[in-house]
Amino acid sequence: MKNQTMKALTFQRYGKSPEIGLTEVPRPTLKSDELLVQVRAAGLNPIDNMIPTGTFKPVLHFQLPATLGSDLAGVVTEVGSNVTRFKPGDAVFASIFDLGTGSIAELAVVPESAAAPKPTNLDFVQAASIPMVGLTSWQALKERANLQTGQQVFIPAGSGGIGTFAIQLAKHLGAKVGTTVSTGNIELVRSLGADEVVDYKKQEFENVLRGYDAVLGTVRGDAIEKSISILKPGSRIVSLIGPLDAAFARAKRLNFVLRFVFGMMSRKIMRLTKKRDVTYSFLFMHPDGAQLTEIGKLLEAHRIKPVIDKVFPFEQAKQALEYLAQGRSKGKVVVKM
Repeated sequence: MKNQTMKALTFQRYGKSPEIGLTEVPRPTLKSDELLVQVRAAGLNPIDNMIPTGTFKPVLHFQLPATLGSDLAGVVTEVGSNVTRFKPGDAVFASIFDLGTGSIAELAVVPESAAAPKPTNLDFVQAASIPMVGLTSWQALKERANLQTGQQVFIPAGSGGIGTFAIQLAKHLGAKVGTTVSTGNIELVRSLGADEVVDYKKQEFENVLRGYDAVLGTVRGDAIEKSISILKPGSRIVSLIGPLDAAFARAKRLNFVLRFVFGMMSRKIMRLTKKRDVTYSFLFMHPDGAQLTEIGKLLEAHRIKPVIDKVFPFEQAKQALEYLAQGRSKGKVVVKM
C-alpha cells in the first residue's frame, strides 16, 4: 500500500501571516497527460515569496492550503495513460508555475507539455535552478523583445537569479548587454558576458547608458520609468514585475473589472513610453517543455551555465525562502530533497 501522504512546504492563508511550513499533504493523483515526479531539488524564485502575500491572488489560483514552489528537477515515478515522451525512471526538469500546484514537496505532478529531459551534464540541483529564469528570459528576450544580433539590451540586477541567466542568453542571441550591480558583483557579471556594467552604488544607470533596443524590467521602484531615457525610438520594455497591463488581463481572460484595474495601473508607464515611441508589456512566464528542451541543449553545449548562490536542505525550505527574500543572492537559491 502506497503512503497516502507526503511532506510539502505549504502556506495556509494569504496575507501578513500565511503560516508557511512543512506539512503532511495528500499524495497527488495523476491525470492522463501528467507525470508524477519524485522531486530531487526545487529552485526558488522571488514570486514564491510574493504568492502568499496575496499580491497575485486575482490571477493565480490555488486551493488553500497550497504547496509553494514552481521549479523542480527529479525522476519520473509514474506516467498518465496518454503520456508518450517520458517513462518511469527518466530524469526531468520543469516549471509548474501557474498550474495550481507546487514543487517544494516530495512528489509533484507535472503536465507532459511542461516537462523536459534533464540536461545530462547538470546535477539535479543545477537543473532545478533553471526552469523559471530560463523560460522567462527566453520568452522575454527571444519572443517578446525579438532580440537580434548586434542590438543592445539592458538587464538590471545582473547578479540575481534572472539576471545571471538572461545575460548569458542575450549574449548567445548575439546582443550587447548592459547591467547594474554593486561593486562586489562586477567580476561575476563580466564573466557571464556583460558589456557595460554600471555600479549602482556609484552611478545612476540612466546617466551612463544610451541607445538601447530593449529593457528587461526586473527591479521594483522607478527603474522602469528611468530606463525609458536609455532607449532608442521603436524599442521595447518587457517587465517581469509590473505594472500589469490590460493586454495581460485579456490574455489571461480576466474579467472587465480587472482589465480596467490593470489598465489604470499601467496608465502612467503607457503614457511615458508612448511619448518616446517605446512599447511596454508585462510578461508572466508560462511553462513550456519544448522551450525548456531547447534551453537544455544550450546548457549541455556549455553555452549557458547555471549560477547557484546557496543550497538548503528540504527541512530548511522556509529559511531558504527567507534568505531569498533578502535580495542579496548571487544567482539561484535551491532546496535539495
